[in-house]
Amino acid sequence: MSGVQALCVFVAGGVGSVARYGMSLACLAAFGPIFPAGTLAVNAVGCFLIAALVELAISTDRVSPLARIALGTGFLGGFTTYSAFSHEAFTYLRDGALGLGFGYLAVTVLGCLGACLLGQVTARWLIG
Repeated sequence: MSGVQALCVFVAGGVGSVARYGMSLACLAAFGPIFPAGTLAVNAVGCFLIAALVELAISTDRVSPLARIALGTGFLGGFTTYSAFSHEAFTYLRDGALGLGFGYLAVTVLGCLGACLLGQVTARWLIG
């Protein structure tokens, strides 16, 4: 990894982390604390964006290798919150809230898979 690549990952990761925090706060204000809507929203948006980025990178020359590293590893690495998702689901299950726990797992996994499909389809549509 070059110094430029490391710097791009570092800066983009910071931007992604701030974006995640902002989205989490917005979801908390909109939906309250009863369900981790912020984590779900961040993961779904992150899945959409990574699928679109990969499709654009594979299918076109519009995404440079440096942009792929900065956006994929940096921004999306800082933005997505799989560890938070896992902890939240585990806590529901551990505390006996099985409906919420399994519901959260199902909605997140299926929603994020759907977001990946939508991201790929959108990227293909943008490509033409």
